[in-house]
Amino acid sequence: MKKFNLMIVTLLSLSLFFTSCDGEDGIDGEDGIDGIDGQDGEDGEDGEDGEDGNTVMMIDAADLLLTSIQTDGGVPFDADNPAVTYPEEANVFFPSVLGVDYTVDRNIAPEGPTVRLPLFQGWEIVNGTPRELHYVITEASDRELARLLGVIYAPRMANSIGSGGEQNSTWSDDGRLVFEGTVDFSPKRSLIPGGLSDDGLLLGFPPASVTPGAVADDNWSSYVVLPGTDVVINAQPLANSTGLHDRIPHGNGTNSEQEDNQNNPNIDRDGAAVVLQLLDGWHNGRPYYFHIVTDTSDPGPATIELGVFAPKLANLPTFGVFPGGSMLPFSPTVNGRGDTGDGLFQGLNTASLSNRQTMDPTNTFPIDPRDPSYAPMWDAHLTEFRVPEEDRVILKSFDQINQLLEEGILRPFRGNLNQYPASNTLSSLLTAAGAIINCPVVSQPFGSAIGQQYGDPTN
Repeated sequence: MKKFNLMIVTLLSLSLFFTSCDGEDGIDGEDGIDGIDGQDGEDGEDGEDGEDGNTVMMIDAADLLLTSIQTDGGVPFDADNPAVTYPEEANVFFPSVLGVDYTVDRNIAPEGPTVRLPLFQGWEIVNGTPRELHYVITEASDRELARLLGVIYAPRMANSIGSGGEQNSTWSDDGRLVFEGTVDFSPKRSLIPGGLSDDGLLLGFPPASVTPGAVADDNWSSYVVLPGTDVVINAQPLANSTGLHDRIPHGNGTNSEQEDNQNNPNIDRDGAAVVLQLLDGWHNGRPYYFHIVTDTSDPGPATIELGVFAPKLANLPTFGVFPGGSMLPFSPTVNGRGDTGDGLFQGLNTASLSNRQTMDPTNTFPIDPRDPSYAPMWDAHLTEFRVPEEDRVILKSFDQINQLLEEGILRPFRGNLNQYPASNTLSSLLTAAGAIINCPVVSQPFGSAIGQQYGDPTN
């Protein structure tokens, strides 16, 4: 009945879609997933009532995606009447967020702070056979599509088109996205921290060995180009028949034996919603820069931050470059301050040494999603302290990092890919590590919101 109802709405949408697109006939998908829009279609003709073809196409694409949420038992986002309105202190950056839980005390909530998001179902093609893939959307490069879906408008994502770091898609006959790539969630994540460096400054990071908990094939990128358009969405894989993303906490906590339990209550396929862990960070001198981590271009951060290792992301333009390219620099430190009992800690070393990497690296970020230069693919610019651990401070802003680099207290990490700074207006001293982490930013609440719940944060 779900598929039948969706087909009726899909057929109505397609009449508009074809009118606006005037492209080639849809290409057939594989093994029963028939394409309904060729990905090489021409630009849309002008629509009626002053709407251009691209706007009509975005309306149709949003309709297909939101209708699938309704068909799957969820409540589709309504741009004119959002189900949740967040107060100023919650400081949520996109309105399709279904709920947030800002409980940071892991003695109360072992999984830490969480966010609940709409869950979309699409298709992967595995050895010629379709397989369901569930994913979330957090950004779009088109303003109208972002508004209709209730996600972050991030126009620089479109710079990925033609780089080889993006993924193309088609529509299926049931109005869902069909992806080129696939993801295997079955590996068991493991990490062995690194030993003490010869100069005594590094411990824990770089790790001695890593095994990511999920691995994408060479065709997967979460920068997905919508069929027949030059519009990119950030569609991040969370579950298929091989298992679940490691950032979906189990209802009983974060026990590793439960990571791929398909009955995990935090993923509700019949309600089209998923609960994900939020990671903490620093921005502009303030904590609680809450973001999710979904996939990365390197197995190291994929393991440390419980993401999917997606090697195709390494083709995105361009390491060390900002505001050009399609990424955004951020700055983790490799040897930050460990946990001294006051709740303040930082560093890839601290995360690597913590039990199952439950302590966040609390990286430092330069801008928030309200800035038009924002992009969710973060280009890591690693630093290392040159002073003993007891003299290391918490890095809270890019201004502070640049000052400490000038003073010689910090330096670029010795293992960074770029030996010299590139064209980066955020810092003339940082260098790129050669690793990309997909970190969509959800919120940066004020202190009064910590410990509170907003919206509907549980399934």
